[in-house]
Amino acid sequence: MFKKTMTHIVKIQYNLTYPRLSRNVKKLSNGNRSFCSCSLKKGKVALITGGASGIGEATARLFTEHGAQVIIADIQDDKGYSVCKDLHKSSASYVHCDVTKEKDIENAVNTTISMYGKLDIMFNNAGIVGANKTNILEYKLSEFEEVINVNLVGVFLGTKHASRVMIPARRGSIINTASVCGSIGGMASHAYTSSKHAVLGLMRNTAIELGPFSIRVNCVSPYIVATPMAKNFLKLDDEGLLGLYSNLKGTNLVPKDVAEASLYLGSDESKYVSGHNLVVDGAVSVSNNGFSVNSFGTPCASGVCFWRLIYISFLIVQKKRFSFIHYW
Repeated sequence: MFKKTMTHIVKIQYNLTYPRLSRNVKKLSNGNRSFCSCSLKKGKVALITGGASGIGEATARLFTEHGAQVIIADIQDDKGYSVCKDLHKSSASYVHCDVTKEKDIENAVNTTISMYGKLDIMFNNAGIVGANKTNILEYKLSEFEEVINVNLVGVFLGTKHASRVMIPARRGSIINTASVCGSIGGMASHAYTSSKHAVLGLMRNTAIELGPFSIRVNCVSPYIVATPMAKNFLKLDDEGLLGLYSNLKGTNLVPKDVAEASLYLGSDESKYVSGHNLVVDGAVSVSNNGFSVNSFGTPCASGVCFWRLIYISFLIVQKKRFSFIHYW
């Protein structure tokens, strides 16, 4: 009762203090909620690695909706062909591509050029989580290298061969899928976290090198999205993933949200955006969960030790033995 009364008082005070702003907010909430609409120029050509499922698939679908020609590069052949069939072969094509193999990346880029004569957007999206291990002493070198080869070397090779055809054309947009794990620690395995930190570094370096050729390089960094990869790693269904911690209330992160961010980075609306990490996480990566502020502007302890709780939950799911005192 007290909380409801205080909330009502705060709302009244806000409306009295900012009457014009509150009217505008109300007007916006009842009308069109879209502040801008990005689009790709008809006929733009995009190559998407890991485009047969998850974020890559959502991006392929969104790009074609905006008039782009899309080439899906993946190792999931059946899924890739299925997506292309669904999108219609006039707007989407599939090529088998293992991003850890330079010949496959080179072939994917060459196929794109032979089909359309250009490459406007390179979306280095293929990635894996790797071994379900939280203890570095249990990590095998081969397990670590497997993740690095896909998540980092794959991005390097994609950037290299996209640049090969974009530099002579003096135009292009290269987009890399990173992660909130590339900005903070403690959310994923050592290999995955290391690979995503490295992707950000590679993006920044190549953005500086390729800028003089009018080539933009950026990253999109999502929080946990309900993709097949995330569900398999966390052993959760869609509902379980949506139940994980979220700072931004009233909405859920879905693959299309990340695709929308990629659409912006690939469009002319972002013509002066390069070397940027576009984070799509509802402010999770900038939250200090050890000290938060409630709706009345006073400190509260609701977020204390949150990430430790997540970590302990992860260990329970993996049926590992642990000491609450040690991990707390």
